[in-house]
Amino acid sequence: MIPFSILDLCPVPQGATAADAFRNSLDLAQHAEQWGYRRYWLAEHHNMPGIASAATSVVIGHVAGGTKTIRVGSGGVMLPNHTPLVIAEQFGTLASLYPDRIDLGLGRAPGTDMLTTKALRRDMVTSVDQFPRDVQELQYYFSPANPGQKIRAVPGAGLNVPIWLLGSSLFSAQLAAGLGLPFAFAAHFAPAEMMQALLLYRSEFQPSRQLDRPYAMLGINVIAADTDAQARRNFTSVQQSFINLRRGMPGQIPPPIDDIDVFCPPADRAGVDYALSCSVVGSAETVERGLRSFMEATQPDELMITANLYEHTARLRSFEIVAQVRDRIL
Repeated sequence: MIPFSILDLCPVPQGATAADAFRNSLDLAQHAEQWGYRRYWLAEHHNMPGIASAATSVVIGHVAGGTKTIRVGSGGVMLPNHTPLVIAEQFGTLASLYPDRIDLGLGRAPGTDMLTTKALRRDMVTSVDQFPRDVQELQYYFSPANPGQKIRAVPGAGLNVPIWLLGSSLFSAQLAAGLGLPFAFAAHFAPAEMMQALLLYRSEFQPSRQLDRPYAMLGINVIAADTDAQARRNFTSVQQSFINLRRGMPGQIPPPIDDIDVFCPPADRAGVDYALSCSVVGSAETVERGLRSFMEATQPDELMITANLYEHTARLRSFEIVAQVRDRIL
């Protein structure tokens, strides 16, 4: 059985606040737990008016504290924005509070614009270049402490915090294979190298203490509703958000509209349409066909579903339908 999981950005709809987004995310996580989703991951982004999950570890604690069994984690923490010791302590704390429920997904992108990246990282070039070393340093802090070890993650040392590598390119696929870590590919917004990255990861995987065989999870947008027309209309919020981001005008999640072509003609939308090409939008029957096709082509070990919609009730209904479709597929 292929697990289905959820990636949440704590979307902030137009006219709402971050507090509203956090309440909605916890409500979705509680429903997801009932619907049998495996994980609930939150993503680190900064200076984005429509995304409230900047302090990712704090939001993970909020969601984990309001749920009981679902795994909660980062999808991901952008490690170059932080020191490995700080992340080890944060996730060691989370793992101590919520044993065997915390995942640590790591990315090397900034999760923001270049000006904000500079405010976060100070030294952008060095931060990115040392990403592989930082991952290994983080693994070291989670290992059982050695006698006389001068620097320890307290809490953190000796705790079971599964590390994942996230990416949208061949770099993270190769690094995950070399370190023997599970790999999550962001096909939901960067599908270009998905198939090549999967092939590279699976063919070059080296077993490790954490993992004995490759394990690949794929991100995909799934917008489900009771009818195809309603799903397509809800999807226009996602499309508008991407278009606004490409225009350099990120904002809160806009309400759906009847015709996306009025907002942005197809000729001007090619890049956005390609970025969102790993999307399944429609009724339960349409979603079932789309997911079957995607899974047959990619053979994932797990799917990470995302749907950053304007209306919370529409988002709940979308994930409920996906859970029903999952049970039919599997």
